[in-house]
Amino acid sequence: MTDTMDDIAEEISFQSFEDDFKLLGNLLNDVLQREVGAQFMAKIERIRLLALSASNMRLSGIENMAALLEKQLASEISEMTLEEALKLARAFSHYLTLMGIAETYHRVRKGRSVTHLSKSCDDIFSQLIQGGVTPNDLYDTVCKQEVEIVLTAHPTQINRRTLQYKHIRIAHLLEYNDRPDLGHEDREMLIEDLVREITSIWQTDELRRHKPTPVDEARAGLNIVEQSLWKAVPHYLRRVSTALKKHTGKPLPLTCTPIKFGSWMGGDRDGNPNVTAKVTRDVSLLSRWMAIDLYIREIDSLRFELSMNRCNDRLSRLAQEILEKETLSENLRESRNQPLSRSQLKLHGQQVPSLPTQLPDRAGLPACTDYTDGGSQYPKLELPGTDYMPLAREDGRENSSKDLSPNIPKLSANGSSANSNGSSAAVTSRGSFSSGQLLAQRKLFAESTIGRSSFHKLLEPSSALRPGIAPYRIVLGDIKEKLMKTRRRLELLLEDLPCEYDPWDYYETKDQFLEPLLLCYESLQSCGAGILADGRLADLIRRVSTFGMVLMKLDLRQESGRHAETLDAITKYLDMGTYSEWDEEKKLEFLTKELKGKRPLVPPTIEVAPDVKEVLDTFFVAAELGSESLGAYVISMASNASDVLAVELLQKDARLAVSGELGKPCPGGMLRVVPLFETVKDLRGAGSVIRKLLSIDWYREHIVKNHNGHQEVMVGYSDSGKDAGRFTAAWELYKAQGDVVAACNEFGIKVTLFHGRGGSIGRGGGPTYLAIQSQPPGSVMGTLRSTEQGEMVQAKFGLPQIATRQLEIYTTAVLLATLRPPQPPREQKWCNLMEEISKISCQKYRSTVYENPEFLAYFQEATPQAELGYLNIGSRPTRRKATKGIGHLRAIPWIFAWTQTRFVLPAWLGVGAGLKGVCEKGHTEDLKAMYKEWPFFQSTVDLIEMVLGKADIPIAKHYDEVLVSESRRELGAELRRELMMTEKHVLVVSGHEKLSENNKSLRRLIESRLSYLNPMNMLQVEVLRRLRRDDENNKLRDALLITINGIAAGMRNTG
Repeated sequence: MTDTMDDIAEEISFQSFEDDFKLLGNLLNDVLQREVGAQFMAKIERIRLLALSASNMRLSGIENMAALLEKQLASEISEMTLEEALKLARAFSHYLTLMGIAETYHRVRKGRSVTHLSKSCDDIFSQLIQGGVTPNDLYDTVCKQEVEIVLTAHPTQINRRTLQYKHIRIAHLLEYNDRPDLGHEDREMLIEDLVREITSIWQTDELRRHKPTPVDEARAGLNIVEQSLWKAVPHYLRRVSTALKKHTGKPLPLTCTPIKFGSWMGGDRDGNPNVTAKVTRDVSLLSRWMAIDLYIREIDSLRFELSMNRCNDRLSRLAQEILEKETLSENLRESRNQPLSRSQLKLHGQQVPSLPTQLPDRAGLPACTDYTDGGSQYPKLELPGTDYMPLAREDGRENSSKDLSPNIPKLSANGSSANSNGSSAAVTSRGSFSSGQLLAQRKLFAESTIGRSSFHKLLEPSSALRPGIAPYRIVLGDIKEKLMKTRRRLELLLEDLPCEYDPWDYYETKDQFLEPLLLCYESLQSCGAGILADGRLADLIRRVSTFGMVLMKLDLRQESGRHAETLDAITKYLDMGTYSEWDEEKKLEFLTKELKGKRPLVPPTIEVAPDVKEVLDTFFVAAELGSESLGAYVISMASNASDVLAVELLQKDARLAVSGELGKPCPGGMLRVVPLFETVKDLRGAGSVIRKLLSIDWYREHIVKNHNGHQEVMVGYSDSGKDAGRFTAAWELYKAQGDVVAACNEFGIKVTLFHGRGGSIGRGGGPTYLAIQSQPPGSVMGTLRSTEQGEMVQAKFGLPQIATRQLEIYTTAVLLATLRPPQPPREQKWCNLMEEISKISCQKYRSTVYENPEFLAYFQEATPQAELGYLNIGSRPTRRKATKGIGHLRAIPWIFAWTQTRFVLPAWLGVGAGLKGVCEKGHTEDLKAMYKEWPFFQSTVDLIEMVLGKADIPIAKHYDEVLVSESRRELGAELRRELMMTEKHVLVVSGHEKLSENNKSLRRLIESRLSYLNPMNMLQVEVLRRLRRDDENNKLRDALLITINGIAAGMRNTG
């Protein structure tokens, strides 16, 4: 189960939470009375009461009575018709979802009501100052901090986006319900709104009927930015700045960004053939389009707000220059009674008036309501909206007005632009348009822009008749004009249409955009209007500094073997042999020699297989977009220094080719190349690989010259856990990070560790603060990258208030780990004990999962793993290769399946054997001391204890009894005994009497769900039993998928 629940449990007021859930539950009951009838509602209530009684009996230790009640519950569920099972699954799924919404909102309520919030900037800054850190050191460390949160499209978000929006609406209505000034009539209207939302949810299909495309996944990431992070970032930075000023006397510099955002959505092609070079290009352009669109909205609000006339001389001169340019342009147009030339059209087409012609949205409300007003936060993503549409259709005819969709551009499943009738247009070069089409295109463009301009002239006076016009509005009007041209240019690029804008007409970099904004800020400050400068304008400057022109830079990820295949094709074509057959030294010699050369390696005439061409195309797109749009190039399954140099060579070659085509250098700099060490074997060799790389003169000089002496290394938590078990993976990751840091220190190179964490503890998840605070000393030196995946993105960043809190926790945790690093193991003996525990744990895990011939069949029978593919929750396949073994099964479905059965086996298997083995050798007291004094060991044990508290042996046993062949049931019984033994030894080490003793809120949260969650598991077992006898029954399949959704909602986790 995810750490979302753990985070909630720390920050929850149970009475108000229970009141909210009671309200939502009663309203759902009312809706169901109308939708399914009183008779079936009585059956639902009976099932709930049976489950509640059974769980209460078990919690009280009355096991026999609990077993009898559970047997009765399972019997009644097994007698249900398919229609009844569907309705029961949907009802209980929605109850659990509403409970989750109530929990999420109470994190917001708790954060708002506590005067001194732990782990806040104010709290941690105060602790550090009191602990002896000087104000200057604190200030410098915060200002230099570089944390990047990378949102990924890992398929663990089970809810449809439509339902996510409705859930957010309900959370906002709960917030509104808290208002003390709410009158009786207002409260009744609020209840009606809640009923409407719940009715809408019930009548909405909760299942995805089609797999999302990579572009769909990217849009979901952009939604998170717009609906939450866009509002959260300025508030978070204000908190940091206020706390800094309080404790150091200096605010955070305006353009300082302790946290930035990256994305893998549309860039992660590892095992996902749906992510192509075309998809990556389109997603990157789409992200830029969205950034510009958001900035235009902010500029509109600023133009309305900054109506004052006083300004400094620099701004006055700039405003005068802009007015003179406008006047010249108007005079030029009026002096000619003829159609505009193309160059004039470009200047004239998007002329923005200096005075706002209409009030911006929410102009009558203060800026602070952007954060708190529920209505403003209802997600709204219009991608992209414009009055421009391409004329040409595939059949060569012009689009009629009814064909013109309000959204531009629509991307098809493979990322290519789709025309109005839904067909997909291929990538089109400029030369592919006929002269007739181009003429028609320009004619439409001219007519639309001339008409718009004439209309605007009626709305406002000419520049010469504007006495005392506000200079800020003039400058901001010019900024908006450039932004609109930037947006139009991106639309043309996305539609593969001719794009001939002058570079002076649009913004390419954030520095170009920031320059006039900072000039406005300095002018307001110098004229005694600092209070105005530090309002909406400061927020916009901070957004531009954080999000840049792309919102989130896109990482590319590909598996190392694909690069070797590409180099094989090249070396064979050049009669140099087969690259992949060379030994490591020969590979390094060849790669280094080519990297030092100045000629391209890949001949333009080369013909290669489609898979190889796709790799080469990706590097060409990366060269065209550059580091202004893209972040890192991550190499999964990296194991040698040659894996890194191979990517460096392919990148260099593509940049040479692209710059030759452009006739100028490629935009931006080279991408950072980041090896990802995932398996236990690769983690153990990570330090050696980095040492080998940095010992190569060319590579070391390249890192210093092109990446400011900074090496980035990624460590993977998912595959290492599936490979060797959670405990061994945790220890190998700890050692690998220390070794990588030491290797970089030996060569005087700075290092940033990139943590590929999943949401569940089995995939490296855990409370953010705890995870960062338990890293090896010296591994977090002011820099950190970390993934946030799937459902965790919505859970941690879905609401602005929660997102603000999460950003603050990232900042303070990294700050503490930098200035007050966690303690290393007190003595070598502790490391030796960890090695012993890890060895026994890994042996037990692998002997069960990989060496027991019965385990694979048991796994397939006891869990819904085989059926998870019907969920349509991700664009990538569930397996890397088309085999049935666990080795090629991805970590997410591996964890997901065991989470559904409440056995959560991957997170604890082997841990008990390891602890028991060391305790039996007389080291129990040593383990207790390690738990008290070593943060890494304590956090590892605590996370395992959390998982054990969420496991449910009777439910797991029920899956075995109904679904598993009799010959394999003994394996299930053995694993349940292993789980009980693990619980026993974890409690011995932690000193707790019962699981989750140090987190009573968490235990209470888990218990509050059981009356809905247990019946969902029993229903899933029954549906699986029927489906495996009738696997073509679509209604049974729907019922199963709904139970999967419900259990995921109840566990607050998928994979």
